[in-house]
Amino acid sequence: MYLFINCIGIFVFLGLAFLFSKSKEEIRWRSIGVLFGMNLFIAWFLTQFSIGRELVSIAAAGFVWLVDVAYTGIAFAFPDWVHVPQMNFFTSALLPILLVVPMFDLLTYCGILPWIIKWIGRGLAFLSHQARFESFFAIEMMFLGNTEALAVSRHQLETMRPERGLTLAMMSMSCVTASLIGVYTKMMPAEFILTAVPLNVVNALIVSSILHPVWVEREEDTIAKIGDSEGKEPLFSFLGNSILGAGRLILIIAANVIAFVALAALVDKLLGIVHPALSLEHIFGVIMFPFAWLMGLPSDEAFQFAQYMGTKIVTNEFVVMLNAGPIMDTFSRHLQGTLTIFVTSFANFSTVGMIVGAFKSLTNKEKSDMVASNVGYMLLSGVLVSLLSAAIAGLFIW
Repeated sequence: MYLFINCIGIFVFLGLAFLFSKSKEEIRWRSIGVLFGMNLFIAWFLTQFSIGRELVSIAAAGFVWLVDVAYTGIAFAFPDWVHVPQMNFFTSALLPILLVVPMFDLLTYCGILPWIIKWIGRGLAFLSHQARFESFFAIEMMFLGNTEALAVSRHQLETMRPERGLTLAMMSMSCVTASLIGVYTKMMPAEFILTAVPLNVVNALIVSSILHPVWVEREEDTIAKIGDSEGKEPLFSFLGNSILGAGRLILIIAANVIAFVALAALVDKLLGIVHPALSLEHIFGVIMFPFAWLMGLPSDEAFQFAQYMGTKIVTNEFVVMLNAGPIMDTFSRHLQGTLTIFVTSFANFSTVGMIVGAFKSLTNKEKSDMVASNVGYMLLSGVLVSLLSAAIAGLFIW
């Protein structure tokens, strides 16, 4: 029965996208069908097929190894913080960013990462019949992150229509950054984290194509380029800036986690004055329960999942991972998988502000106003992608 409910959930989430579509008659269902079939295959391959599970295990081990290498540098500066019975969140999850981000930046500097992104993006466009740049951008976000991908695509943003810019903004709500995957794998099951990444990429194309279908003429469908070979910054100057950027990212994440957790606690205290049983978790649980139940979960697990869903949307994925990670072993496998995949994205209120700010700094007023006036669609897109990814993978995780 729960599998049947899970299947119904997928069609409900797609139906919600259709219900709120800006132009229902322009939706290209053939392309969406190809993308949906692609995601079903990815979910099955990575969760059920022996080779797929082995690839996920190898990738997870690689990220764990990379984080362990980062601990070498952390131990040099703070020997008392590493290899203790219980490392704190700052040491175990955030400080490894100082290695991982510069490593990905160096791969970009050397041209390796742009080459990988270009060819995967072209392959995705060929298979799905989506616009080449949108397909390229989906892959670009997976490696670089949303605001970073927008920044390196600045020249394309300047030339494309405002409608296509809104598509990119909606897609930007659904990504994760490769440099943070190693951090996530220290907090939640690595196999599900790595399954979520490709599912989110494809679902971002599906949901944006339904919510905001835009026809792209052949002459305007160009492939973006990362960086500029002329006037390239000296290597060590580039590396120094990358390390400083990683440091800023750590401070931003830490500040957000501290602030959101504290603000949530404050709201809970105020709600407790009204009634002792009132809390943000309970309110989120009631609002999000129907969507959690459609994942094919028993009522008690669905309510617990709904609380985490609401917390993630209002705060961020780190807050949920900190709360759910230590008790993950007490959950059923289906709840472990669907919850982990749902939270593995940047779909929350703070990301909306980041994307709007990025467009204001990168594009003209017409394009930035188009994005700023559709923040509801951006958040809806991100949430629907997370729901779809969790529900599709949930078909195979029991």
